[in-house]
Amino acid sequence: MDQLEQVLHHVEQRRKFVLTSHARPDGDAIGSLLALSGILQKMGKSAEIVMSDYVPVIYKPLPFSDTIVHALQVNGKYEAAIILECDSVQRTRIQGLEQHFLINIDHHHSSKPFANVNWIDTSACATAEMIFRLAIAAGVQITPEIATCLYTAVLTDTGSFCYAPTNAHTFDLARRLVEHGADPARVAQNVYFSNPTSKMRLLGAALSTLHREGPITWMTVTREDMDRCGALEEDCEGLVNYALGIAGVEVAMFFREIADHRVRVSIRSKGAINVATVAEAFGGGGHECASGFSVEGPVSAAIDRVVVELRAKVA
Repeated sequence: MDQLEQVLHHVEQRRKFVLTSHARPDGDAIGSLLALSGILQKMGKSAEIVMSDYVPVIYKPLPFSDTIVHALQVNGKYEAAIILECDSVQRTRIQGLEQHFLINIDHHHSSKPFANVNWIDTSACATAEMIFRLAIAAGVQITPEIATCLYTAVLTDTGSFCYAPTNAHTFDLARRLVEHGADPARVAQNVYFSNPTSKMRLLGAALSTLHREGPITWMTVTREDMDRCGALEEDCEGLVNYALGIAGVEVAMFFREIADHRVRVSIRSKGAINVATVAEAFGGGGHECASGFSVEGPVSAAIDRVVVELRAKVA
């Protein structure tokens, strides 16, 4: 029995599920959770999505996003917890999950088999691809709502089909989701053209700090910048890509002050440098072209530490 069959076997044996993913959820986390919830319901199951953070504004137009519960703890009424895109239960920032039967579904290279059942497939372009395969294996019809959630997840997690290893299979998956009812233009409108004014102001603040060292570039945002722009944490999502868009740059980083004197680092690559290995060196993880982690501050010290690590890789 392969990993997908094991997951399906344990899902079929149970009725009540709690679904969750990592804190600071991205498009793959939100889209995959919403799609999985719809799939489980079509299988005659009960599924509740619980997240430690709120749904980012650009993903609120997704079908049934208003059903996601914001909480930091779950009770014991569920028969199993399905955790997406995490290398540990702690990444969810939700208490009480450990007492449940755990099912782990993830595609990141930094994945770890922490659950009772683990389905890890690093060849998948997004966790959404795995959820799509789960639906097909379960014989569940892909509705336009499910397709929309999965397409949004694939679009965002591949960096609009820019990140390696985007290939013919990735586009075939996107095509199938469109055939099932996903509207590419509407999804793109919601994701890329619905940003709040605060995010644009924060982008201006970040770009004013832009620093380049050969193929490496970085930007910073302080807590004061966040307050001045009226920005939320979700407004930081994707800002690093503006630095990556510079000709000749191979790696871009975005440093942001967070609580407890720590600094959150988002790191992106055009493909020549595997930034997942950099993130793992600092206790984080992610994709070869898109990863993240946090380090001790202040920002200047964080920059020094990370740039030293990167210099060795681009030399």
